[in-house]
This record gives sequence, structure tokens and C-alpha cells, in this order.
Amino acid sequence: MKKIVIIGGGASGLHLATRLGRHFNSTRMFGLKRKAPSAQITLVDKNRTHIWKPLIYQVATGTLDTSMDALNYQIHASSNGYEFQLGSLQSLDRKRQILTLGAVLNDKGCELIPPRELEYDYLVICVGSISDDSNTQGVREHCIPLDSIEQAHKFHKQLLDYFLCLETHPDRTLQIAIIGGGCTGVELSAELMAASRQVSQYGRIRTGAIDITLVEAEPQLLPGLPARLGNSAARELSKMGVRILTNCHIETASANSLTTDDGKEIPAAIRAWVTRVKAPEFLTQLDGLFTNQLNQIEVKTTLQSKNDPHVFAIGDCASCIDGNKRRVPSRALAAQQMAKLCSTNLIALIEKKSLGHFYYRDRGSLVSLSTNTAVGNLRGSFVRRNLTLEGRIASLAYHSLYQMHLAAIHGWPKAILLYLLSQANRAVNPGLKLH
Repeated sequence: MKKIVIIGGGASGLHLATRLGRHFNSTRMFGLKRKAPSAQITLVDKNRTHIWKPLIYQVATGTLDTSMDALNYQIHASSNGYEFQLGSLQSLDRKRQILTLGAVLNDKGCELIPPRELEYDYLVICVGSISDDSNTQGVREHCIPLDSIEQAHKFHKQLLDYFLCLETHPDRTLQIAIIGGGCTGVELSAELMAASRQVSQYGRIRTGAIDITLVEAEPQLLPGLPARLGNSAARELSKMGVRILTNCHIETASANSLTTDDGKEIPAAIRAWVTRVKAPEFLTQLDGLFTNQLNQIEVKTTLQSKNDPHVFAIGDCASCIDGNKRRVPSRALAAQQMAKLCSTNLIALIEKKSLGHFYYRDRGSLVSLSTNTAVGNLRGSFVRRNLTLEGRIASLAYHSLYQMHLAAIHGWPKAILLYLLSQANRAVNPGLKLH
């Protein structure tokens, strides 16, 4: 029996484990007879639960409750034909095809599970990305990135603490700076403005008590997308009351402010750093795997590492030039497409068939601007030409992306049921988590 180990339970890793588990273990799951060779699928993640990463900004603002929306890996694994192990990749021995997982500790630092080794025939690394602070002075000490659920909870706790201060000092203003005008920065800004309106209904916090500054180094917001989308996002955010600074480079960060390269000071009690991303640095130390300047593992069009056919990489941590000689962007859509081909190629390897090559298909981009509005464009097979969307229609299209993610890991019947349950919960529960 071949052993496939997947490191990282983000959207691409979870999608991959689900597809492979269902394929190779359908006999055990559904009582069907299969002639295809079997394989043992193991998913490894440092967290016990999964939240779709594009929704992390909602966790930070308190508009998404992880206790209700998180997926438990252990439970999902048992019903989808794969195994789950809690841990994080510590080292790799490619010659012996063995990886080492670090010890699992509790909140007090006590060891719950000692370091352990896992054998593999095929290894898939999909650990995502982290914010690139470019070694800017003070950022690591005084700014909060939003790369993980833990960081989102930290941001949310700070937000609640300052809300309490506003309750007792209603004349004060909470100043928040968001560095990075990409998708996360724009969505976080809009969601914070919506949260500020909601929190004013629950206590003595006045409307307009939150002052948000969004800082972007490029000439426009959403710099990786068409200029029209960036201009539309800027226009909508300005209407909400967000202060937008473009062509603005942060030189240093302190406990109470940010300083630009031209010496201007931006006061901010809370500072979120959500600029461009890079892969985690530990990938550069994995037994000689080829990586680029952004720490991404360099892969061929089959998604195999350039110097080890037994190691695959997908998602934001992979550097790939696709079959059309185009660089694949670090986007959720690309990660999802990679997961699909990676599962096909792993099945092909085990069943001794030829491998496919990756071709990225750009379906467009959608950016949420809080509850009922969004901006974006659709392209490719969805429409005959590039179609720009704004407002309610764009918002519906944006939320459909999450439903497609749920369908990929649960199937459409359960995805529809989860959607109906979430709508019911939103109808009976407060729109903002204040604990």
C-alpha cells in the first residue's frame, strides 16, 4: 500500500485529502468493490480545525464565529477515507523518504505528543503563505499579520479591549491602520466599518468612533487586479469613511503609530500588516528542495518538485510556470485547481498512468466590501468576455465561492444544508461576536 502524506490542511490540502481519501477508500466508505490499488492518505496540520483562509478577516472583526463555522479535521477524516495527525513538519529526509513532525505542546508548553517520524511514498507540501514584512523595523513587534486563526483571534481580542475603553470613554476615537491594500486589506477595512456600526447598537460607543486608515505602497488599491476594480474599491471604502493612502511606504512601526518613508506619522492603536505574501522560511531548509526568493518550492508543470519526483507542492508555497509558460499567481483559485490536478497525478502514479500538466485558468477576481456589496470581474468559460461586477450581484458571486469550497470538501447536499443553517444562525444570533 502506497503512503501519501499531505502537509497543510488549508483549502488546497483539505481538498486534496478529501479527493484522494474518497478515491482510494471507497470500499471501506461505501461498501463498493474496487480493482484499483489502495493507498493510505495522511493529512498533517498544526491546528485541529479548518477555516477557509479568505474568511480570516471576518474572524478578526468578530463577524464570523469559529466555534460554529470551523471544520474538525479528525471528524472529517473519519468520514472521508483519510487519516489526520496533529503536528507540523520539522525536517525531511528525502533519501529515506521519511519526515519528522515536531512535538505537540499544550498552552503551558508541556509535551502532549513527542516528535515522531512518518514514512511516505509521495509527499505533498501545501502550507500556504505568510505576510512579508520585508524586515521593516518594528513590524514583527508591533503589527498583527492575519496569516492564521490565532493571529485573527489576537486582533479580535485587541479590538474588544479597545471597544471596552470606548464604552467608558465615549469621547475617544479608536485609530486602526491596515498596511496593505490588496484583497485582505480592502475586505478587512470594509468589515471593520460594518462592525463599528453594529457595535454602536449594543452599548454607548458612538457611531464614527473608529477611524480606519488603509495604506498601500502601489498607486492603487488591489494592485494585482485591473485598475477599474481598485478604483471601485477605493470609491466604496471612501463612502464608508475609510482614509486611503496610496503610494505610501511604511518605514517603521511602533506601539502607537507608523512612520512613512517621507517622515509622516500615522497614529494607530491597532496595526494590521496584510501586505504581499511569501512562503514560510522553513521550506528553504527541507533537505535541498529547490526554492525561490519567496521561499516557494519550485515545481514542474506536473506539480512535482524540480529535484524530487516524490515531492509535490501546491498552493501559495509552490512556484509554478504552467503549461502556457505563465507564472501561476498566489490565489485561492489557483490553489484549488492545483489540488485537483495533484490528486489526478497521484492517482495516475499509483495506477501507473501518465501524468497531466497544470494550466492555470483565470476565472476572475471578487473582493467583498462587507455584507451586501463587492467588486470583481469574471472571465474565461463563465462569460464570453471580461465582465466587471459591482454591488449586490458581485456579493452573491463572492459568497458562492465559499459554497463551492464547502461542496468540494462535503459534497453539495451537505454544503447546501450548511448554508441554510448558517443563514438561520445569522437570523437568530447577533451579527457581531463580542466575547
